[in-house]
Amino acid sequence: MDMSGDLGLRLARLSAILTDAGSVCIGYSGGVDSALLAVHAVKVIGRDNVLAVTALSESYPAVQRAAAVEVAARFGVPHIEIRTDELNDPRYASNPTNRCYFCKAELWGRLAVVARDRGIAVVVDGTNADDRVEHRPGARAAREYAVRSPLQEAGLTKHDIRLASKALDLPTWDRPASPCLASRLPYGIAVTNERLRQIEDAETLVRRLGFREFRVRHHGDVARLEVEPADMPRALSMAAPLAAGLRAIGFAHALLDVEGYRRGALNESLPLIAVSGS
Repeated sequence: MDMSGDLGLRLARLSAILTDAGSVCIGYSGGVDSALLAVHAVKVIGRDNVLAVTALSESYPAVQRAAAVEVAARFGVPHIEIRTDELNDPRYASNPTNRCYFCKAELWGRLAVVARDRGIAVVVDGTNADDRVEHRPGARAAREYAVRSPLQEAGLTKHDIRLASKALDLPTWDRPASPCLASRLPYGIAVTNERLRQIEDAETLVRRLGFREFRVRHHGDVARLEVEPADMPRALSMAAPLAAGLRAIGFAHALLDVEGYRRGALNESLPLIAVSGS
């Protein structure tokens, strides 16, 4: 793939940012963005100057953890896992609209200690240039802990990152986004370990039935399934096994969202979102 155009320039800018940082501690979920950042950082500043850190908690999907471990092992990225405890913070567990702030404050506080103890200069995340237009309360926590976002600083969009990942043969290049499990709970419904397990079990069921891009939203005793519009006929044809499986997981009712899967559905009820993420 030709990297000599605008994408090549943005990747060169990313390289310069990482070189200037010297050493980086990466908040590493194993998703499309953080995987590219970690692999590119190893290529540019060497594995001795890179540490990818995955935070394990009840809200982190097991399928995402497997992807993080796979990429780190395959591409020689130094990788550790730590535990975070946001679920025991009542400010997070009550699930307000700024829930992500409390989660990220917990995360970046832990990573700041890891970086300090290991003599790493900068803590970084996988925020990209497209993320500026989304509701991201966690961005405030990142600023408070002086976390940098090299992909965003370099102007790399999600499309850029997928193209660059494909060129590097990263298995994440075309994988669907996999945010935390708590993002499937409407604001105001408390985040509990039981609900997170229900969500994960439900999405595992849907994935095993052959769906790739989807969400299972948790509305108390109701599971609302969002699938890609092209998958809607197949979802309707599989209504019986989907409903039976979701009932077995503990939901009384299963609904198919006729609008289909779309990013940011959680925020559709918010009247006004500041693009700064504050």
